[in-house]
Amino acid sequence: MPNYSQTETEPETSLRCSRKRPMEKRTSNLTYDKISETAQYLSSRTSYEPKIGIICGSGLGELAELLENPDIVDYKDIPNFPVSTVAGHRSRLLFGRLEGAIVMVMQGRFHAYEGHSMDKCTMGVRVMKLMGVSTLIVTNAAGGLNPDYRVGDVMLLKDHVNIPGMAGKNPLRGPNDEKFGERFVALNNCYDKKLRKIALSMAKTMNIDKQMHEGVYAYLGGPNYETVAELRMLQHSGVDAVGKV
Repeated sequence: MPNYSQTETEPETSLRCSRKRPMEKRTSNLTYDKISETAQYLSSRTSYEPKIGIICGSGLGELAELLENPDIVDYKDIPNFPVSTVAGHRSRLLFGRLEGAIVMVMQGRFHAYEGHSMDKCTMGVRVMKLMGVSTLIVTNAAGGLNPDYRVGDVMLLKDHVNIPGMAGKNPLRGPNDEKFGERFVALNNCYDKKLRKIALSMAKTMNIDKQMHEGVYAYLGGPNYETVAELRMLQHSGVDAVGKV
Protein backbone atom coordinates (compact mmCIF):
# COMPACT_ATOMS: atom_id res chain seq x y z
CA MET A 1 0.00 0.00 0.00
CA PRO A 2 1.21 3.50 -0.67
CA ASN A 3 2.56 5.52 2.22
CA TYR A 4 0.23 8.55 2.37
CA SER A 5 2.44 10.23 4.94
CA GLN A 6 4.87 11.09 2.16
CA THR A 7 4.32 14.26 0.15
CA GLU A 8 3.39 13.49 -3.42
CA THR A 9 5.15 15.71 -5.92
CA GLU A 10 4.28 16.66 -9.48
CA PRO A 11 6.51 15.09 -12.14
CA GLU A 12 9.05 17.47 -13.59
CA THR A 13 8.22 18.95 -16.96
CA SER A 14 10.58 19.89 -19.72
CA LEU A 15 8.68 23.15 -20.23
CA ARG A 16 10.15 25.93 -18.13
CA CYS A 17 9.46 29.64 -18.12
CA SER A 18 12.39 31.49 -19.57
CA ARG A 19 13.69 34.64 -17.98
CA LYS A 20 12.20 37.84 -19.27
CA ARG A 21 14.65 39.35 -21.69
CA PRO A 22 15.40 43.04 -21.30
CA MET A 23 13.79 45.29 -23.89
CA GLU A 24 16.13 45.90 -26.77
CA LYS A 25 17.26 49.49 -27.02
CA ARG A 26 16.85 50.92 -30.47
CA THR A 27 19.48 53.34 -31.63
CA SER A 28 20.13 54.86 -35.02
CA ASN A 29 23.39 55.60 -36.76
CA LEU A 30 21.65 58.51 -38.48
CA THR A 31 22.41 61.08 -35.81
CA TYR A 32 21.91 64.81 -36.24
CA ASP A 33 25.64 65.17 -36.89
CA LYS A 34 25.56 62.52 -39.63
CA ILE A 35 22.62 64.12 -41.39
CA SER A 36 24.21 67.57 -40.99
CA GLU A 37 27.33 66.19 -42.66
CA THR A 38 25.20 65.04 -45.60
CA ALA A 39 23.42 68.40 -45.87
CA GLN A 40 26.71 70.31 -45.73
CA TYR A 41 28.18 68.15 -48.49
CA LEU A 42 25.17 68.81 -50.73
CA SER A 43 25.35 72.55 -50.01
CA SER A 44 28.93 72.46 -51.28
CA ARG A 45 27.72 70.89 -54.54
CA THR A 46 25.14 73.54 -55.43
CA SER A 47 24.56 77.27 -55.21
CA TYR A 48 20.78 76.83 -55.11
CA GLU A 49 18.96 77.37 -51.81
CA PRO A 50 15.75 75.35 -52.22
CA LYS A 51 12.57 76.04 -50.28
CA ILE A 52 10.55 73.30 -52.00
CA GLY A 53 11.43 69.61 -51.91
CA ILE A 54 9.98 67.02 -54.30
CA ILE A 55 10.27 63.25 -53.95
CA CYS A 56 9.57 61.48 -57.26
CA GLY A 57 7.94 58.10 -56.87
CA SER A 58 7.51 55.23 -59.33
CA GLY A 59 6.85 56.41 -62.87
CA LEU A 60 7.29 60.10 -62.04
CA GLY A 61 11.06 60.44 -62.23
CA GLU A 62 10.81 62.29 -65.55
CA LEU A 63 9.62 65.35 -63.63
CA ALA A 64 13.23 65.94 -62.63
CA GLU A 65 14.19 66.28 -66.30
CA LEU A 66 12.16 69.52 -66.47
CA LEU A 67 14.52 71.41 -64.15
CA GLU A 68 16.40 74.34 -65.66
CA ASN A 69 20.20 74.39 -65.27
CA PRO A 70 20.21 71.62 -62.68
CA ASP A 71 23.01 70.62 -60.36
CA ILE A 72 22.97 66.82 -60.23
CA VAL A 73 24.44 64.60 -57.51
CA ASP A 74 24.32 60.79 -57.61
CA TYR A 75 23.16 59.15 -54.39
CA LYS A 76 26.25 56.92 -54.37
CA ASP A 77 28.46 60.00 -54.03
CA ILE A 78 26.57 61.47 -51.06
CA PRO A 79 28.00 60.72 -47.58
CA ASN A 80 25.78 58.50 -45.40
CA PHE A 81 23.08 58.39 -48.12
CA PRO A 82 21.45 55.12 -49.25
CA VAL A 83 20.95 54.11 -52.89
CA SER A 84 17.62 53.02 -54.35
CA THR A 85 17.55 49.57 -55.95
CA VAL A 86 14.05 49.78 -57.46
CA ALA A 87 13.73 49.87 -61.25
CA GLY A 88 12.90 53.34 -62.53
CA HIS A 89 14.42 55.12 -59.52
CA ARG A 90 17.57 56.78 -60.87
CA SER A 91 19.12 57.53 -57.47
CA ARG A 92 19.95 61.18 -58.14
CA LEU A 93 19.43 64.46 -56.31
CA LEU A 94 18.81 67.50 -58.47
CA PHE A 95 18.79 71.20 -57.62
CA GLY A 96 17.41 73.77 -60.03
CA ARG A 97 14.47 75.87 -61.15
CA LEU A 98 11.06 74.44 -61.95
CA GLU A 99 8.54 76.94 -63.31
CA GLY A 100 10.53 79.70 -61.61
CA ALA A 101 10.70 78.02 -58.19
CA ILE A 102 13.99 76.78 -56.73
CA VAL A 103 13.52 73.11 -55.90
CA MET A 104 15.40 70.10 -54.59
CA VAL A 105 14.29 66.86 -56.24
CA MET A 106 14.90 63.27 -55.18
CA GLN A 107 14.78 61.20 -58.36
CA GLY A 108 14.02 57.94 -56.61
CA ARG A 109 13.30 57.10 -53.00
CA PHE A 110 14.04 54.33 -50.52
CA HIS A 111 11.70 51.57 -49.40
CA ALA A 112 11.65 49.44 -46.28
CA TYR A 113 11.12 46.35 -48.45
CA GLU A 114 14.56 46.97 -49.98
CA GLY A 115 15.97 46.26 -46.53
CA HIS A 116 16.34 49.86 -45.34
CA SER A 117 15.38 50.84 -41.81
CA MET A 118 12.51 53.30 -41.45
CA ASP A 119 14.81 56.13 -40.41
CA LYS A 120 16.96 55.40 -43.48
CA CYS A 121 13.86 55.56 -45.68
CA THR A 122 13.06 59.04 -44.38
CA MET A 123 16.61 60.37 -44.26
CA GLY A 124 16.11 62.45 -47.40
CA VAL A 125 13.35 64.45 -45.73
CA ARG A 126 15.58 65.38 -42.80
CA VAL A 127 18.39 66.37 -45.15
CA MET A 128 15.95 68.61 -47.04
CA LYS A 129 14.87 70.24 -43.80
CA LEU A 130 18.45 71.05 -42.82
CA MET A 131 19.00 72.57 -46.27
CA GLY A 132 16.12 75.01 -45.79
CA VAL A 133 13.21 73.19 -47.44
CA SER A 134 9.90 74.17 -45.85
CA THR A 135 7.41 72.69 -48.33
CA LEU A 136 7.52 69.00 -49.30
CA ILE A 137 5.72 67.37 -52.23
CA VAL A 138 5.78 63.56 -52.28
CA THR A 139 4.53 61.58 -55.27
CA ASN A 140 4.00 57.89 -55.92
CA ALA A 141 2.04 55.42 -58.01
CA ALA A 142 -0.71 53.70 -56.03
CA GLY A 143 -3.59 51.28 -56.43
CA GLY A 144 -7.08 52.74 -56.36
CA LEU A 145 -9.70 51.29 -54.00
CA ASN A 146 -12.36 53.94 -54.44
CA PRO A 147 -14.75 52.69 -57.16
CA ASP A 148 -15.10 56.25 -58.50
CA TYR A 149 -11.40 56.43 -59.36
CA ARG A 150 -10.05 55.54 -62.79
CA VAL A 151 -6.56 54.54 -63.94
CA GLY A 152 -4.53 57.71 -64.42
CA ASP A 153 -6.49 59.81 -61.92
CA VAL A 154 -4.63 61.94 -59.38
CA MET A 155 -5.36 61.79 -55.65
CA LEU A 156 -4.34 64.46 -53.17
CA LEU A 157 -3.77 62.97 -49.74
CA LYS A 158 -5.96 64.44 -47.03
CA ASP A 159 -5.08 61.72 -44.51
CA HIS A 160 -3.33 58.37 -44.28
CA VAL A 161 -3.38 55.02 -42.49
CA ASN A 162 0.09 53.88 -41.42
CA ILE A 163 -0.25 50.09 -41.18
CA PRO A 164 3.46 49.38 -40.45
CA GLY A 165 3.40 52.18 -37.88
CA MET A 166 0.67 50.38 -35.97
CA ALA A 167 3.15 47.52 -35.54
CA GLY A 168 5.94 49.83 -34.36
CA LYS A 169 7.65 50.44 -37.71
CA ASN A 170 8.00 54.18 -37.31
CA PRO A 171 11.02 56.37 -38.17
CA LEU A 172 10.47 58.37 -34.97
CA ARG A 173 11.02 55.37 -32.67
CA GLY A 174 14.02 55.32 -30.39
CA PRO A 175 15.87 58.12 -28.60
CA ASN A 176 14.56 61.54 -29.64
CA ASP A 177 16.99 64.28 -30.64
CA GLU A 178 15.34 67.63 -29.93
CA LYS A 179 17.36 69.17 -32.77
CA PHE A 180 15.05 67.31 -35.16
CA GLY A 181 11.90 68.32 -33.30
CA GLU A 182 9.66 67.31 -30.45
CA ARG A 183 8.93 63.71 -29.51
CA PHE A 184 5.15 63.65 -30.00
CA VAL A 185 4.09 65.00 -33.38
CA ALA A 186 0.46 65.87 -34.17
CA LEU A 187 -0.68 64.55 -37.56
CA ASN A 188 -4.17 66.03 -37.72
CA ASN A 189 -3.05 68.49 -40.41
CA CYS A 190 0.00 66.84 -41.94
CA TYR A 191 -1.34 67.41 -45.48
CA ASP A 192 -1.61 71.17 -45.77
CA LYS A 193 -5.13 72.33 -46.61
CA LYS A 194 -3.89 75.50 -48.31
CA LEU A 195 -1.65 73.55 -50.69
CA ARG A 196 -4.45 71.10 -51.47
CA LYS A 197 -6.75 74.01 -52.27
CA ILE A 198 -4.15 75.44 -54.66
CA ALA A 199 -3.76 72.04 -56.37
CA LEU A 200 -7.52 71.67 -56.83
CA SER A 201 -7.74 75.19 -58.23
CA MET A 202 -4.93 74.47 -60.70
CA ALA A 203 -6.62 71.23 -61.75
CA LYS A 204 -9.75 73.20 -62.60
CA THR A 205 -7.71 75.73 -64.58
CA MET A 206 -6.09 72.86 -66.52
CA ASN A 207 -9.49 71.22 -67.05
CA ILE A 208 -8.48 68.02 -65.24
CA ASP A 209 -10.59 68.58 -62.13
CA LYS A 210 -12.68 65.49 -62.97
CA GLN A 211 -9.52 63.40 -62.63
CA MET A 212 -8.40 65.04 -59.37
CA HIS A 213 -9.60 63.70 -56.02
CA GLU A 214 -8.89 64.10 -52.33
CA GLY A 215 -8.64 60.85 -50.42
CA VAL A 216 -7.16 58.65 -47.71
CA TYR A 217 -4.01 56.68 -48.49
CA ALA A 218 -2.86 53.51 -46.72
CA TYR A 219 0.55 51.92 -47.02
CA LEU A 220 1.63 48.38 -46.22
CA GLY A 221 5.03 46.76 -45.89
CA GLY A 222 5.38 45.10 -49.31
CA PRO A 223 7.03 44.06 -51.50
CA ASN A 224 4.14 41.70 -52.28
CA TYR A 225 0.84 43.16 -53.38
CA GLU A 226 -2.12 43.05 -51.02
CA THR A 227 -4.47 40.10 -50.66
CA VAL A 228 -8.13 40.41 -51.60
CA ALA A 229 -9.07 40.25 -47.91
CA GLU A 230 -6.62 43.03 -47.04
CA LEU A 231 -7.96 45.25 -49.80
CA ARG A 232 -11.53 44.61 -48.66
CA MET A 233 -10.59 45.51 -45.08
CA LEU A 234 -8.92 48.75 -46.19
CA GLN A 235 -11.85 49.69 -48.39
CA HIS A 236 -14.29 49.17 -45.52
CA SER A 237 -12.02 51.37 -43.38
CA GLY A 238 -12.46 54.32 -45.73
CA VAL A 239 -9.17 53.99 -47.63
CA ASP A 240 -9.21 55.32 -51.20
CA ALA A 241 -5.76 54.23 -52.43
CA VAL A 242 -3.03 51.86 -51.26
CA GLY A 243 0.71 51.45 -51.72
CA LYS A 244 3.91 50.22 -50.09
CA VAL A 245 6.41 51.81 -47.77
